Amino acid sequence: MRCPSCGRGEDRVVDSREVEGGAAVRRRRECLSCGYRFTTIERGVGTGLLVVKRSGEREPFDRAKLISGVGAACKNRPVSDEQIAVLARAVEEECRAGGGEVASQALGLAVLDRLRDLDAVAYLRFASVYKGFEDAGDFAREAGLLAGALTKRTAPKRHGG
Repeated sequence: MRCPSCGRGEDRVVDSREVEGGAAVRRRRECLSCGYRFTTIERGVGTGLLVVKRSGEREPFDRAKLISGVGAACKNRPVSDEQIAVLARAVEEECRAGGGEVASQALGLAVLDRLRDLDAVAYLRFASVYKGFEDAGDFAREAGLLAGALTKRTAPKRHGG
């Protein structure tokens, strides 16, 4: 990296932080020749993940958009920004493992799968938008399905005898 002030190529990293939800790293650098401090942003150059919308349109995966949607569902809930970031990374990794494209429906289901375990209210909020709830009956039906799924996970296992 060349110093923007003197043009020399030797510097040291003073500080590094993840930014953009972990998609990039911000580094503060100091030129070893003149002492000038400057910032660089580093992004990985992996294969791009495309999201295939219901209309058939393709768009690049945007982790910030995913975090924003999950964050809205988790507003005023006991869910930390770190938990949301972990959820987003896990969803992205799952989608990338499936290849270079992911259907928006599969993306939404992956989010719902993780929100179910994280926070039931956030799950219902996300589901209401994702599944397009139109009335209270839709909420009641989904809440019943959620309660049944949570009961199955916490029910004690019976041992045959």
